Amino acid sequence: MASALASLLRRLAAVALVLLLCVGFISPAEAKGKAAKTISPEDMAVIRRQAEEFMEAKDRLPELATLVNERDWVFTRNLIRGPMQPLGREMLYINQRLLPQDRKEADKRAAELKTALAELDEAARLQDGSRLTKEYSRVASGFGAYTEMIPAEALS
Repeated sequence: MASALASLLRRLAAVALVLLLCVGFISPAEAKGKAAKTISPEDMAVIRRQAEEFMEAKDRLPELATLVNERDWVFTRNLIRGPMQPLGREMLYINQRLLPQDRKEADKRAAELKTALAELDEAARLQDGSRLTKEYSRVASGFGAYTEMIPAEALS
């Protein structure tokens, strides 16, 4: 009788342990999934601050377009290397605080915009008017594409 009771208690303990392990492994996964659906207020504050700087650079696109149209090689490069220089850092800070599922696409768009700016700078250095116009179009569309990655809440 005692051995039957001991056997029953061992089985019950084994079942309880299995249930405990199942709940222990499932709960963190669910919590992780739920946590990744929204951006924390602290991260949103950083995104908002960096998005403000990004949008200030974007607001200078008409000025850059004028310089490109006038083939003003020097001031085109000055604008890219001056007020637009911090764009890479700002996009990096934004990307680090986006939801994990959005980071890869945001990194890709940021890299495309930085490449377009570098190519525009190179076209101005070489004083290549047709390339300058083409690269400006890539820069403008790059700004538009990256802006889509910034949460609407950060832009309001």
